Amino acid sequence: MTELEKAQSALAALSRAEKVRVLEWIVRDLGESFPGIESDPAIAGGEACILRTRIPVWTLVRARQLGASEAEILRSYPTLRAEDLVHAWSYFGSRRDEIERQIQDNEAAGNPAALLSGTLLELS
Repeated sequence: MTELEKAQSALAALSRAEKVRVLEWIVRDLGESFPGIESDPAIAGGEACILRTRIPVWTLVRARQLGASEAEILRSYPTLRAEDLVHAWSYFGSRRDEIERQIQDNEAAGNPAALLSGTLLELS
């Protein structure tokens, strides 16, 4: 019997109230996952990036803060899709402090991506 089959069998034996508690645990556990976003120590120093790319979330957020529209961002990063921006904004909404710190750190370090995001509007 697989783990999934064991879980299904166990769930069948629970009351509605117990199932609600299990569902709350699952939602809480999944609340830390963000579709379309990955963090890999081998990519961008482990900073959260758009899946399939090496584009950090903070770069997109900073471009938006500087006034770039979503259309301008998508033109500047042709590998991105509109849904990638939705994922980035969602991640930022949940991890605002982390992303703001990354923006500050990268700008202070003179990171070219931080400087480039400031010229996005000029490139469009």
